[in-house]
Formats: sequence, C-alpha cells, structure tokens
Amino acid sequence: MDALEAAVFFGLHPAGGSEFEGRPLRWRLEVVPGLATRGRFLFGGCGLGASITALEAVTGRPTVWATAQYLSYATLGEVVDLDIVIATDGHFTTQGRVVGRVGDREVFTVNAALGSRPFDGTGRWERPPEVPEPEDCPARASNWDVSGTVMERMDMRLAAGRQWEDLDGAPSPDGRSALWIRLPELASSSATVAILGDYVPFGIAQALGRWTNANSLDNTIRVVNIVDTDWVLVDVRIHGVEHGFGHGLVHLWSQTGELMAVASQSSIVRDGEPTPRTRA
Repeated sequence: MDALEAAVFFGLHPAGGSEFEGRPLRWRLEVVPGLATRGRFLFGGCGLGASITALEAVTGRPTVWATAQYLSYATLGEVVDLDIVIATDGHFTTQGRVVGRVGDREVFTVNAALGSRPFDGTGRWERPPEVPEPEDCPARASNWDVSGTVMERMDMRLAAGRQWEDLDGAPSPDGRSALWIRLPELASSSATVAILGDYVPFGIAQALGRWTNANSLDNTIRVVNIVDTDWVLVDVRIHGVEHGFGHGLVHLWSQTGELMAVASQSSIVRDGEPTPRTRA
C-alpha cells in the first residue's frame, strides 16, 4: 500500500518546511473524532501510524522498526505538526525521527528505521494461537459509546478472552487474549499494524480480570512482512503488572497465519474510568 493512501485515513498532509530529496519534512495532522479515544484525545497508535506514514512518504522506504514515546495529549480539534529529521540515509537503510507538537508542546517522539536489503535467508518461528475464524467469534461488546472515536472505524471480534461484563476479578491464567480486527478504510500497511499494536491496555484488563484504564507510555512496532489481509489477529501477551504499570507484547497475524509485525508497550494502569489530560 502506498504511504500516501494511508495518509488519507489519517487526514495527514505535507505542510512545507525544509525538504529531503524534494519532499517536505513537515506534515500536519488534525485530531478529529475518527482518530480519537473515548477520552477525546489522539489514539496513540494513530500518532505512531501517522508518523510512520509520513516517514515512508518522505524516504520512499518501508518501515522496519519504529517506537513512539507519548509525552502529552493532543485533544480534539488540535493540530499536530510532525517534524521529520533524517538522521542517516544509507544504501539500504534510513534512520530518522518525528517530533509531534501542538504549538510549543511536545506530544510524542517517534524514532524509526526504514529500508529493505537483498538477502535470501528467511524464517518464522512464532506460531499464531488457535482461535476460531472471525465470522465464528462474537463481536467485542463495548462498555462505552464508541461513536466519534477511532474504534467506530473498526470491526472487532473477541477471539480469546472475556467480554467486559464477564470480568469477575479472577486473573487470567496465562495473560493471553486475542481480537480479530479489520479496518475497512485502510488496506494492509505499516500504519495498520501500528494502530492495532496499541492493544496492550486491552490485554491488561483481560489479564487482571477486572476493568482497568491503561494509558500507553510507549508503543514499539517491528514489521516482519505486510501481506494483504481483511482481518488481523491481534494476539496480546501480558508479561506483568506491578507498581501501577503493565508490560506486554502484541503479535499481529494475517488471516492466513502470516506474522506481520510484533508490537510492545508499557502502560500506566488505573482502576475506574478517568479521562486524564496530562501524562504522569
């Protein structure tokens, strides 16, 4: 998928500034309802996905790895400037970063490597979990109104885990849960897996067996191989929750069992449903 096609999903557009090989290094992203959380701020995976999209458009190279550090919130109606720095540009690999700001306030920083190298070795050693096909899984019920959020743009099925009303306080025995998700407006891309990699917070509630509100401190995506797929299996593996922070991985599989990417996150974990405006 062309990076400029993904830009349409985010409403992302170039905004001038200095250039790299004739391409602008400043891009602009408005926080609209279709990119927001229920807390009315930019969904972290959308910030990472938009940054990856801008980097791929500027460099003409696919994402290998990218990590976002989330520093503050960009709320509905605010405009985020994405300023790209190309740190090094080699024969096969480009490394760069994106700083997302609202005015003088830094919202997130993304570091990334992009490229593709000639090499005939290949292998995949992870295996997807055994779960029913999407059409055989129940829709994931939400305990809040998802209209006007990025979740409204997703079709979501519960492949392994419990519905919210079934969380009874009993922890999961293995910290594993899974969702089938499709984004009808977005074909398979690095941006797709960046958005769907932001589901460790979902897995924390599943692992603890009770409702929690978790806000991402970071989101790292490692792209293995993007393939065309309607549904993506979001395979969440929580490693631990201690001292008010949770840590875990997300493996992202195509419907045919291809490992497309691996994501990892650390999150602040709270009880209840607060809607914070600053990160702490």
